[in-house]
Amino acid sequence: MRTPLRLRVDRIACDGRGLCAELLPELVVLDDWGFPVLRTDVVPDHLAVVAREAVELCPVLALHLERERA
Repeated sequence: MRTPLRLRVDRIACDGRGLCAELLPELVVLDDWGFPVLRTDVVPDHLAVVAREAVELCPVLALHLERERA
């Protein structure tokens, strides 16, 4: 069994542009100040491609994808 892909936000690097929430609204919402809040950090398989795109397009490199080691 594969370990799940997880989305992480570096809150120090993030400057609240909101692109992640536009690209991945199923997993990311914005707080009152425009900073991302994850609905869940587990990325479903059907959203993996979009999650990778969001990570690549983050202008300040504040998003990360990782698999936990078993």
